[in-house]
Amino acid sequence: MNNSNLNGAGEVFSNLDAQNAQNNGAEDTNLDSNLNSEKQDSRPKLAYILPNFFTASSAFLGVISVLCASRGDYDKAIIYIVFSLILDGMDGRVARLTKTTSKFGVEFDSLADLVAFGVAPAMLFYFSVGHTFGKFGSLVAALFVVFGAIRLARFNVTTGTYEPNVFIGLPIPSAAITAAFWVGIYENYGFLHGHEWILSLIMAVLSILMVSNVRYPSFKKINYAKANFLRLLIALLLAFSLLYVYPLESATAAISVYIVYGVVRGVWVMFFAKNIKLKKE
Repeated sequence: MNNSNLNGAGEVFSNLDAQNAQNNGAEDTNLDSNLNSEKQDSRPKLAYILPNFFTASSAFLGVISVLCASRGDYDKAIIYIVFSLILDGMDGRVARLTKTTSKFGVEFDSLADLVAFGVAPAMLFYFSVGHTFGKFGSLVAALFVVFGAIRLARFNVTTGTYEPNVFIGLPIPSAAITAAFWVGIYENYGFLHGHEWILSLIMAVLSILMVSNVRYPSFKKINYAKANFLRLLIALLLAFSLLYVYPLESATAAISVYIVYGVVRGVWVMFFAKNIKLKKE
C-alpha cells in the first residue's frame, strides 16, 4: 500500500517536472522570437527617418522661401523652392529603395508639398506682384493654395487607378516652379513691367490646370534601357549647357513648353482625335 502510494507520488512529480520543462522551453522560444521581432522592427523604424527627413527639409525650405519673399529677397525665395523640389524628388525614391513606404510618409509628403509648392510660390507671387492688385491679388494667391491642396488630395485617392506614365492634372511641383520662375523673369527683366496682369493670369491658369483632367507625361516610368544612349547623352549635354549659360531663362522655357504641351495635347484629343475616329467609323 505504502509502496504504491510512493510510486504514484513519484509519477505525479515526474509529470510536473516534464510540464515545467516544456513550459520553460516554450517561454525561451517565445522570448527568442520576441527579441528577433524587436530587432526586425527596430531596423525599419531607423530607415523611416531618412525619407521623412527629406520631406521635412522640403517643408522647412518652403517656409524659409516665404520669409525671404516677405523681405523682398525674391531670388533666394526662388532658389529655396527649387531646393524643395529636389528634396521632394528624393524622399519618394529613397523610401522605395529602402522599402520604407508608409501611409504616414504619404500624408506627410502631401502636407510638405502644400507648404513648399502651394504656400511658398503663392506668397512669392503676392509679395512681388499680387499685392498691387489688392483683393484680386489676394484671391489669386489663395486659390493657388486651395487648388493645390485639392490636387494633392485627388492624387492620393486616385493613385494606381490610371496609367502610371501620366499625371491627371498639372502636378503641384510643376505649377510651383513655373510660378516661381516667371516671377524671376519679371524681377530680372523689364519687358513684363507694366504688364503685371500677365503674371496674375499665369497663376490663375496654373491653378485651374492643377484641378483639371489635362494629362501630363510623367518621367518616373521612363525605360532608360530602351533609350538610345548616344541621343540621350547629347540631349542631356545640350540641356545642361543651356542651364549653365542661361539657368533661369532655359528652365522657364522648358517648364512652360511642358505645360503648353499638356494643354495642346488635351485640345487635340478632345476635338481633333475624336473627329478623326468618327470619320474612320
